[in-house]
Amino acid sequence: MVKILVRLVVSAALLYFVLRSIDLAALWERVQGMNPAWMALALASFVFMQMVSVWRWHRLLRAQHIEVTTRTLRESIWVSLFFNNFLPSNIGGDVVRIADTAGPAGSKTLATTVVLVDRVLGLTALIVVATVGAFAASLVGIHVPGARWLWIIAAAGIATAVPIIAIPALTAYLLRPLRLLKRPWVDERVQRLEDAIVRFRAAPSALVGAFAGALVVQATMVAFYLLTAKGLAVPLPILLGAVLIPVSLVMQMAPLSINGFGVREAVFAFFFRRFGLPIDAAVALSLVSTGLVMGLSLVGGMMFLRRRWA
Repeated sequence: MVKILVRLVVSAALLYFVLRSIDLAALWERVQGMNPAWMALALASFVFMQMVSVWRWHRLLRAQHIEVTTRTLRESIWVSLFFNNFLPSNIGGDVVRIADTAGPAGSKTLATTVVLVDRVLGLTALIVVATVGAFAASLVGIHVPGARWLWIIAAAGIATAVPIIAIPALTAYLLRPLRLLKRPWVDERVQRLEDAIVRFRAAPSALVGAFAGALVVQATMVAFYLLTAKGLAVPLPILLGAVLIPVSLVMQMAPLSINGFGVREAVFAFFFRRFGLPIDAAVALSLVSTGLVMGLSLVGGMMFLRRRWA
């Protein structure tokens, strides 16, 4: 309860400091003048992104010899989206996904491992898209603050992930301290994790395909924001969006606010100000795009209610 209260205070404080520095009348005028056709395209791109997310999750599960129907995964993805948007936590959706696949997997540990790998691939793709965007921006003379940190984080992530997948014995070595606890349930879960990594190593095409899918997802997320910006008549350059959106999403993962509120608006305002764009446009883009996603996630809420009534 205390954590939630702290996050609520942080979100409220950040939103207050951002909103007090803009023309609220201009913000409202921009929102009122939104173009429905562009918004529809933005929503369509988000639906496509969800479809790709289901596909890549399916590939990872099959690499572990876990058979789950596409319909089940599709419903789970939408329900998890609803939980992510309407619970004060970034992991509520992951709990849903784990619960939905633990049965077919025969193990919560294995289901959790697959979701964790999916998350890591998604985060890596997010950083890669931001890094490529920053590099492309630099080629046309646009300097992005902190761009070198993106390169460092991307290199560190690859340097960590590749050895773990390529050398299963390394995982066993890193997990050896847990085995020293000499608890049967710990040994069982550690063994399941080691076996899962071995199976992933034996199916490199699944990992490559899932990572490619993750790149498509992140690129589509950038497209979603760019289309929303178009609908709001926000002058957001493509290269700036390719950096701004991934960086904003990474920062929202920090457990500092309620579902990224305040943090997202502050990041948008910082970049827009840095590049001479109107701050009211930054806030409008942030709030409207979030509203679109929350509205669309209600589809998952209806699916969840249908489960309860079935």
